Amino acid sequence: MIIKRLIIAAFLLGATGAWAQVYNVDPSHTYPSFEADHMGLSIWRGKFTKSGGKIVIDRSAKSGGSIEITIDASTVDFGHAKMNDKARGDEMFNVAKYPAITYKSTTLKYEGEKLVGVDGEMTLLGVTKPLALNVTHFKCLIHPLHKREVCGADAHGRFDRSDFGMNIGLPRFSPEIKLAIQVEGVRAD
Repeated sequence: MIIKRLIIAAFLLGATGAWAQVYNVDPSHTYPSFEADHMGLSIWRGKFTKSGGKIVIDRSAKSGGSIEITIDASTVDFGHAKMNDKARGDEMFNVAKYPAITYKSTTLKYEGEKLVGVDGEMTLLGVTKPLALNVTHFKCLIHPLHKREVCGADAHGRFDRSDFGMNIGLPRFSPEIKLAIQVEGVRAD
């Protein structure tokens, strides 16, 4: 009888949309990347190869859910060994002192059930600043290998690196950074 009541309660919660679900970030399908000016000559692109965290999606609330992402700053990768070493040093990401970059949000924006934006805060080099992300793609499905729900998104934002104290090369180099995040999360059961 208790199991039957739990099934009915779960059905009613699902039917009214009043639910929140936790997704664990899949580090093998999540790669925050960025674009940075190189003296106006070219745009350098890099990514971080190790990240993790959790995402809570609550479609019952117009801004429901939360995001907590941690990026291992030492995994910065420009595809150029000398640049990677420089980026890990104290003039840029200073990974010895600040090994992690974090992004946290409790405001997810929806149009219907589609996630379209996130207002949050990024902590880089020990400095925390607001960072809004636009979500240009969002989809959930039952993954054929995991046999459970997986949600994925593509998010974009911009920030001024000098706001976080990363001043190397200024003013020759533009301080604006374009951020792109491909993220997938596997539903936690």
